[in-house]
Amino acid sequence: MSQIGGKTKQQALDSLEPMTAGVEVISAAEYQARINKAQQLMRQQGIDALYLNAGTNLAYFTGTVWYASERLVGALLPATGELVYISPVFEIPTLSGFQVIQGEVLGWHEHENPYELLLSALKQRCTEAKPVLALDDSSAFFIFEGLRQADPQQQIVSGKVITQGCRAQKSAAELAIMQRAMDMTLAVHKAAASILYDGISTAEVEAFIDEAHRKVGASGSYFCIVLFGPDSAFPHGVKTPKNLEKGDMVLIDTGCRLLGYVSDITRSYVFGEPTARQREIWSAEKAAQAAAFAAAQPGVACGLVDAAAREVLESYGLGPEYALPGLPHRTGHGIGMDIHEGPYLVRNEQTLLSEGMCFSNEPMICVPGEFGVRLEDHFYMTASGPRWFTEPAISLEQPFPL
Repeated sequence: MSQIGGKTKQQALDSLEPMTAGVEVISAAEYQARINKAQQLMRQQGIDALYLNAGTNLAYFTGTVWYASERLVGALLPATGELVYISPVFEIPTLSGFQVIQGEVLGWHEHENPYELLLSALKQRCTEAKPVLALDDSSAFFIFEGLRQADPQQQIVSGKVITQGCRAQKSAAELAIMQRAMDMTLAVHKAAASILYDGISTAEVEAFIDEAHRKVGASGSYFCIVLFGPDSAFPHGVKTPKNLEKGDMVLIDTGCRLLGYVSDITRSYVFGEPTARQREIWSAEKAAQAAAFAAAQPGVACGLVDAAAREVLESYGLGPEYALPGLPHRTGHGIGMDIHEGPYLVRNEQTLLSEGMCFSNEPMICVPGEFGVRLEDHFYMTASGPRWFTEPAISLEQPFPL
C-alpha cells in the first residue's frame, strides 16, 4: 500500500493518538548537577562567574523559563557558591514562580542601571581582585555593551566553553524526551504524506501538520517547511511556493517542542511515478546520509562526518565542495533545547564526538531548476557508536517504516 496520498485529512488525523504519556520532566536534581558541572568547568578555565541570560541557557541550568527582551533578566552563577538572579523589581513575583532552582533575586527599577547591579553582584561573590566574567554566548550585544560602559576594565569572555561544554552531551533524561518528540514528528510526517493530492497547497499541508502535532500531544508545530517540485531545491523555501503536481518531488521538514526539547525530521519523496533522475539523486542522498552515520564514531572529529558525506556525493558527480548540483551547507547540526546548537557537523569543526552528543544528519542535494532531496534524521552518540532516534527512509517509495 502506498504511503503517499489516498487518505482524507480526517482519516489521517484519526490515525494519530496522544503520545506524551510517561514522559518525565527534568528533575531539580539534574538542574543542580548541570550547575555543578558548569562550576567545575569554570574553575578549570579560570572563569570566576557565568552570566546566564533569559532564554535557553537560563532554562537549561536553572529550569527558569523566561523570554529574552530589552530588559536584563538572568542569573549570575559564580564558580563557587550559589547563583543569584537579576530582574526588574516589578517582574520578581512572576520570575519567582518560574524558578526550579531557587535563588536570591536582585532587583532593579526602570531608572536604574542593571549592568552596575550585575557587576556589583560579581565582585561581592568573587574573591579575585579582577574577576573574569563569562557572558552567555546567546546574549545580545547590548548586554555586553552595557557591561563595558558600566566598567571598561571588566574582563569579559565568551561563556560558550561552559554552556556548550555542558549542553552538548545529553543525559538519559534528555534523550528520553528527545526520543519521544522525534517519534511524535515521525508519526505526523507519515500522516502528512497520506493526505497529499494533485493541487494541494503548501499552506494546507502546513496547517494539517500543525493540527497533527497537536493531536499527538505537542502545542503545534515548532516549525514547518513544505516544498514541491523545483521549489524543493531551495533548502529553506521560496517566497511563493507552488501547489503539488504529479511527478513533483515533495520535501517536508518539520518538528515540535516537548518539555523544552525540539524534534526535527525531513522526508523527500515523489508524488507519482519517479523519474530516473529523481531516483539517482535520492539514492545519492541516501548513501551520503549512511556514510555520515557510519563515520560518526566516538573520538572522531565532527568535521570528518561532513567529509564522509561529501566524498560519497562527489562519487556521484555532485559538488565538489559547496558547488551545485550538490550539498550547499553543512551535513548536520547539534540539537537539544535549541533546534540548531553546537557543535556542528561541518568542515574544520575539531570537537570530538562523545557519548550523549546529538546531531541531525542531512547532507541535502540541491539540483537548481529541478528539485532537491533532503533526508534528515537525528542520531545520538553512545559509548559504542551512533544510534538513530528515528529509522531513516527505506526507499523512495517507502519513506517511512511500516
